[in-house]
Amino acid sequence: MLSNVFARAKRMLLGRPLRSDAMGHQLLPKRIALPIFASDALSSVAYAPDEILLTLALAGSLAVMQSLWVGVFVALVLAVVVMSYRQTVRAYPSGGGDYEVVTKNLGRNWGLFVASALLVDYILTVAVSISSGAAYITTALPALHGHKLIIAVSLVVLLALVNLRGTKDAGGAFAIPTYIYICSILLMILVGLIEFFTGTLGQAPTAQYELTATPDHAEGLIGLGGVFLLMRAFSSGCAALTGVEAISNGVPMFKRPKSKNAATTLAILGAIAVTMMLSILLLARATGVKIVENPALQLTLNGAAVDAKTYIQPVIGQLAAAVFGNGSILFLLITAVTGLILVLAANTAFNGFPTLASVLSRDSFLPRQLYKRGDRLSYSNGILVLALAAIILIVAFEAETTRLIELYVVGVFISFTLSQFGMIRHWNRQLRTRQNGSERGRVLRSRAVNVIGFMMTSLVLLIVLMTKFTHGAWITLIMIALTFLVQLGIRRHYDTVRKQLHVEDWSEKRALPTRVRALVLVSSLSKASMRAIAAARSSHPSALELVSVVADEEEERRIREDWEQSAVPLPLTLLSSPYRDLTHVVLQYIRGLRHQSPREMLVVYMPRVLVHHWWENAMHNQMQERLRHALLTVPGVILTIVPWKLGEDDEVEGRQLVNDPFKTGEKPTRTPDESA
Repeated sequence: MLSNVFARAKRMLLGRPLRSDAMGHQLLPKRIALPIFASDALSSVAYAPDEILLTLALAGSLAVMQSLWVGVFVALVLAVVVMSYRQTVRAYPSGGGDYEVVTKNLGRNWGLFVASALLVDYILTVAVSISSGAAYITTALPALHGHKLIIAVSLVVLLALVNLRGTKDAGGAFAIPTYIYICSILLMILVGLIEFFTGTLGQAPTAQYELTATPDHAEGLIGLGGVFLLMRAFSSGCAALTGVEAISNGVPMFKRPKSKNAATTLAILGAIAVTMMLSILLLARATGVKIVENPALQLTLNGAAVDAKTYIQPVIGQLAAAVFGNGSILFLLITAVTGLILVLAANTAFNGFPTLASVLSRDSFLPRQLYKRGDRLSYSNGILVLALAAIILIVAFEAETTRLIELYVVGVFISFTLSQFGMIRHWNRQLRTRQNGSERGRVLRSRAVNVIGFMMTSLVLLIVLMTKFTHGAWITLIMIALTFLVQLGIRRHYDTVRKQLHVEDWSEKRALPTRVRALVLVSSLSKASMRAIAAARSSHPSALELVSVVADEEEERRIREDWEQSAVPLPLTLLSSPYRDLTHVVLQYIRGLRHQSPREMLVVYMPRVLVHHWWENAMHNQMQERLRHALLTVPGVILTIVPWKLGEDDEVEGRQLVNDPFKTGEKPTRTPDESA
């Protein structure tokens, strides 16, 4: 009863499952891909100027006047990074992004390091975007003040549910608000610039206040401390670059021609983001916007310090008040859609994280549960992992954007820098091949772009580490290191399992002929499966049959090749599962056998791998457990679990297995799935 209620609720929330061959209908045109993949970078316009002004305000009014120049340098880096990634999507259209580029050109460990940085950065993207969006929502609706944490957690759960419905559904839901945001901000900029040049531009709500430098920056921008503060403001403003790399990870999700459409989307993203950020900084300077972390210490009014509880609106909110009037319809619209786009910005991570996690799972660096798509053809397990990790961060930092932003940017610039260096290696290898004049010229131009990109991103990374390390970047570096080590451990485990399950000599491992009849569920002819076959034959049933469930042609080809190579003299039955619902397909087949021969006893054999440590169970036998519970409900069916302990061959023969794939340099392959 409870399972039926859960299944109905799941269908209501997520919709009906989609067939595997419906994947082509989930591909995205540019108009939908832009709001899905670029919402993170576009939303950075809402808080990157805030972070620049917030940092410079520590040194007083004269320092804030330099905000536009800081923005110009950020825009320059953004333009170079966009051009660099246009090269990447053309050279590596398979969707691996920075991980694939670095792995192929710099080596596996460097690629895994980049992947770790990106995974952490995606989690931070959700935490920062959602927290910032919750702050804007409480600005628009003062009645919600004090409930920012609850709002932020609820928004993460809502985003996860929308993405679990599938990429195309999420894109359709997010496209309209994203375009409303772009149009409303551009309208505010256009009207603001017209008023600026005609001398009718109003003043920001905080223009009446005067900035006071903090004691640590009393000398303003003079000396080494001033240079350091400028660099810190620049590194905070570089948050505007986050999300650019997501398009390179999502190239396979574009409609054909995939690379061309991805490159065009990148160019559109860069043009809009640069225009919006520079225009906002210009208008902020013209309207006298002031934004500080501690109003009582940094702001004065007519020479007197202001109340510590003085509320300071975000930059876009103050500009909307100056251009359209505080409380006007357009002011409320811009405030609302800005908060909404900050929430939707997290959707970039909800596409990037599961896709990257699937690639890493394919290469055995993450649990294989993250590899396959769910009912709605989205990487549902990756979406759930991302949502849970982001909620933990949001709760830990109490949804405070200023505290979370200090952890940001480090991971993405690590991936930017190593990706640029990898692309330089790629073009150098291309230049060593025979090419005509035009092709060589194109490669030289592409390499030049990546050389400039590498130099700029390396400089930015150095500045970020220097200015943000003591403010929280060290936490990010620890998270990246832990993620890297965990993935190494997972990969080592899977390689050990793969080697121990591999059948070296088919003639020795083949099940001996008997009078056994049985139904054996297998997904590969590993050692565990061979033991189940032998156990079934030794029970002397009247017939014996191998049954395997396949979701696509690749799985069918693999199991047929294993079956033919093994020369096991048993018939193989393949059950098609276009919806990837293994349990339903197996139950339907077994019920059909019971209906045909109700007086016959049916014995189902299932291989099960026993691991050495309790925590390793999380990476094995999950599908088998669900199938086992389902088969126990079918009348007249006897279920036999045949265990196979990892390493038992070595224990019996007195060997000690030594397998470190990172020392042997073996190519990563997926471990044969021991479950049915």
